[in-house]
Amino acid sequence: MKILIIEDEIYLAQSIATKLSELGHICEMCTSTKDAIKSTNYDVVLLSTNINGQDFNPVIETFKKSIVILMVSYISNDTVSKPLSAGAKDYILKPFMIEELIRKINHYRDYEKLKKRNEAYEKYLTHTFSSVENNYRIDDIELPVYISSSYQKSADAFAFAFAKRKDKPIQFVSLKNPKAMTEIDSFPHNSIIYIIDFQILKKSNKQAFYDLIANKQVIISSCEQIDDVAYPVIEIKTENNVFDQGEILPIEDYVKFIVLNYQNKFPDTELSKKLGISRKSLWEKRKKYDLIKKK
Repeated sequence: MKILIIEDEIYLAQSIATKLSELGHICEMCTSTKDAIKSTNYDVVLLSTNINGQDFNPVIETFKKSIVILMVSYISNDTVSKPLSAGAKDYILKPFMIEELIRKINHYRDYEKLKKRNEAYEKYLTHTFSSVENNYRIDDIELPVYISSSYQKSADAFAFAFAKRKDKPIQFVSLKNPKAMTEIDSFPHNSIIYIIDFQILKKSNKQAFYDLIANKQVIISSCEQIDDVAYPVIEIKTENNVFDQGEILPIEDYVKFIVLNYQNKFPDTELSKKLGISRKSLWEKRKKYDLIKKK
């Protein structure tokens, strides 16, 4: 990362720059805020608030997209509270260990990276679900709840909209994952757990599953009709068929959809005939897509 050190104690600035440079960072130094704001191309700004007669607000405003960490000799409104309110990320008290400074830099670097990634995911989900009907009243729904929909995207849209409305973190798990039960058990109780592929759960494993989710906030999705469960079931129907949702499915996705949704309604002989493939090919596609046929 490119780091600017604003410090009038030259020896201290050089010491910090040397140690950060040894870790692969590019460091530049200046002794006044006026010189500092001549360039804005820095990932991190280490700002000493003990430089006499300096106004720190222009620096913080100039580098509002950078990670600004205050280096202070004492804590006061002028050295800490006001700069933090203006947009600085954190402070470190002099004298400090370089390891602690690096920890703070890495923490905010990772935070900014996750923040940008989350913004991208939010935009993507909004775009992805823009074509999905949303006519359910989330405030009237309590968890646990089952979602039955032949169109997976409808169930996905419900789950993410519910978590956003409730302002809670959401955890995702597919029952196709061999470690699904372990994952569900490990998730914190304040999270909403979105579980898909309920239709592949074997009858012999259902009681263990029910016991596992008993005290958790879960949304369970299935592309088949859900019967004989202890919690409410919401059936999301779309006016149009899945193939009329403004999408043209690739052949592989089409075959996967048909096998997943109709393998329990038609015998293999008839299903393979409708798909125009052999029974052996049908078996191979089940294996390829990990589509388990309930017995």
